[in-house]
Amino acid sequence: MVRAQYDFERLEVYQRSLDFAEAIFKATEQFPQQVQYSLGDQLRRAALSICNNVAEGSQKRGPAKRQFYGFSLNSARECVPMIELSRRRTLIGQQEYEQFDDACFHIASMMYALMRSVQ
Repeated sequence: MVRAQYDFERLEVYQRSLDFAEAIFKATEQFPQQVQYSLGDQLRRAALSICNNVAEGSQKRGPAKRQFYGFSLNSARECVPMIELSRRRTLIGQQEYEQFDDACFHIASMMYALMRSVQ
């Protein structure tokens, strides 16, 4: 039996943010224990917040919908300095940094456009 999809699961930004969160979880598993519960935990929470708020906001209307989509946008932006710090501390490599940074930029751009489309 095939499970029916929720509306938000069809959104490209949701799919991208879910892929981003999965990649962040995988990358932060390799962080040393001394940063695992600070930088790693905060980065995982911010990445997860992006897709969670898209899902939650999708069933809201008007200003409430924009508010949740705004939370997603803010979480994507919150990831940027943590990814940069992870690169500076050599917790992730340059290639991984560029992929994460690019993903954040695209997700944030998509969230901004989605927010603007909400009446």
